[in-house]
Amino acid sequence: MTILVTGASGFIGSYIVEEGLRKGHEMWAGVRGSSSRNYLKDDRIRFAELDFSNPQKLRAQLEGYRQQMGGKKWDVIVHAAGATKCLHEKDFYRVNTEGTRNLVEALRAADMTPDRFVFISSLSIYGAIRENPTEDNKPWIYSPILNTDTPQPNTAYGRSKLEAEKYLQSLTDFPFTILRPTGVYGPREKDYFLMASSIAGHVDFAVGYRPQEITFVYVMDVVQAVFRCMQAPQAVGRAYFLSDGQVYHSRRFSDLLQQEMGVKCVLHIKAPLWFLHVVCRISTRLSKITGKMSALNNDKYHILSQRNWQCDIEPARRDFGYEPEWPLERGVKAAVEWYKQEGWL
Repeated sequence: MTILVTGASGFIGSYIVEEGLRKGHEMWAGVRGSSSRNYLKDDRIRFAELDFSNPQKLRAQLEGYRQQMGGKKWDVIVHAAGATKCLHEKDFYRVNTEGTRNLVEALRAADMTPDRFVFISSLSIYGAIRENPTEDNKPWIYSPILNTDTPQPNTAYGRSKLEAEKYLQSLTDFPFTILRPTGVYGPREKDYFLMASSIAGHVDFAVGYRPQEITFVYVMDVVQAVFRCMQAPQAVGRAYFLSDGQVYHSRRFSDLLQQEMGVKCVLHIKAPLWFLHVVCRISTRLSKITGKMSALNNDKYHILSQRNWQCDIEPARRDFGYEPEWPLERGVKAAVEWYKQEGWL
């Protein structure tokens, strides 16, 4: 197959490109002109510079690449491009919502609708729901978020992704599949690395005193889901959660990092949510003044304060054979090994 991966220079996108090459597909890396190509050095990769902010220019770019392919179109497009951090809320919508709409409309106008359009969304579109304890879900306090639940996103990122999903779902003749991973971690990822860096400094910081039940998915399990769903007819027009199939207590990730890094003594600090809220509000204001993004912002407050991150992956298992291969213990070990090899730790 001929596959285009947008956001190919990013964390998830670069792994999708690599796996596609390994499987023998013709892989196109959708990038910006300024995008890093550190993880896209294989000579077999073909590049497509795409401007999602300019519909007319985007259509012309697409038509140019179609000519390069001898009049063919991409069989599959994996839309992994997106913004997870922005100084202003409107920028999330510009990139995640409008960028998706512009790409789809340009594809249709250029008669380049693929056989499948895989959209990488997020569990964050649902927000802090199902956070009332239930006795029916032992041993866990909360119950899993379901596809039938009503999304209530509490972050600008989540709201922008939800609007992009709604746009896709409004189309009657466009073969999309939506993937909603929970927290994605692994080599090359920078946000979870901050926790590893903190633990290397012998400090582990957590917030909130109510129990928190969290989920993770290793990047290669997301990649597995991408390639499995793109060939499953029953996945057309549907959305799926992705996790490693397990639920963890809030300290499990940091404890595994400490174990794999061989850090003997760590000071575990748990602060109240109000303290985090104050810090994030101040940090957000400073970011707008300086023009520099901070790891702590208003979106991050809602993410860290959310208590329930459980989600139901059974539909993905049923419809396209998704079966997680990377439990947290294996994934953290691989990530830490990579951090050390690359000199991050």
